[in-house]
Parts: sequence; structure tokens; C-alpha cells
Amino acid sequence: MSFELIASITAILSFIGLAIIILKAVPQLKEMPEPEFVFIRKDLRKKIRDKTKEVLKENSNNLESVLHKILSRIRIVSLRVDKRVSDWILKLRSRSLERTKEGLDNYWKEIKASVKKKK
Repeated sequence: MSFELIASITAILSFIGLAIIILKAVPQLKEMPEPEFVFIRKDLRKKIRDKTKEVLKENSNNLESVLHKILSRIRIVSLRVDKRVSDWILKLRSRSLERTKEGLDNYWKEIKASVKKKK
């Protein structure tokens, strides 16, 4: 009882504290300027974007063929993994069936032995 009361009071006070901190920080965050990219300037970013669009338009067929090959290989690998996992599942099922059959056989043998001892 006391532990739950302490935990709930702590949680409520924590949420109130977080709300106060967030409410105080929101106006300060609104006043901050938007961050500039330190490593790449805007004009350089625009040049890079334009150049990549050009290259993609020129080599779209080549890019599509490479993408097709990559996706085909990924599909093959995923199918191999799926096959291996399904084999593992079948092995686990067969092991569990063997163990349960052995357990049941031993159970009935023990019952027969105990009945014979009682006679």
C-alpha cells in the first residue's frame, strides 16, 4: 500500500516537473533561429542535388538494372534464410514429439510396474 502511494506521488510530481520545464522552454525554442548546416552551404547543397538529378536521369536504365540485381539477391538470401528457419522448426517439432512420446511410454511403464508391485 505505502509503496504504491509513494510511487504514484513520485510519478505525479515528476510529470508536473517535466511539464513546467517544457512550458518554460517552449518560448525560448521559438525565439531561436533555424540551424544552418555547418558542413554544407545552401548553394553547395543545391549544386549537389541538381548534379545527382542529372546523373540519375542519364543513367536511369543502368540504375534500374543495378537495383533489380540487388533486390533479386536480397530476395534469394531471404528465401534461403526462410528455408533454413523452417528446417530448424521441423527439427524442433520432431524432437519435442519424440520427447513427449518417450515421456508417455515411461509414464505407462511406471504405472504398470507400480500395479504389479501392489499385487
